[in-house]
Amino acid sequence: MSGRRIDQWLWYARFFKSRTGAAEFCAARRLRLNRQPIDKPSQPVKPGDVLTFPLGPHVRVIRVRALGERRCPPAVARQLYDDLAPPETSG
Repeated sequence: MSGRRIDQWLWYARFFKSRTGAAEFCAARRLRLNRQPIDKPSQPVKPGDVLTFPLGPHVRVIRVRALGERRCPPAVARQLYDDLAPPETSG
């Protein structure tokens, strides 16, 4: 398999508190990989792929930079992706 399971990557990148939550999110067809809806948590993701998904009140658009080897602290996890549409801060 080339790439990493998308549920595992979402968990590594700290978008979800558990891998189970990430897998359920993928199975609910709420995530797009390169503009295509996916429904399998086992879908491979690789550097350069673009993920689009709602998270809280925002729609996130993320470009995968690296796959990661394990779940890291938040500061390190942010290095796994480029945020193409960061959530707006009110103020």
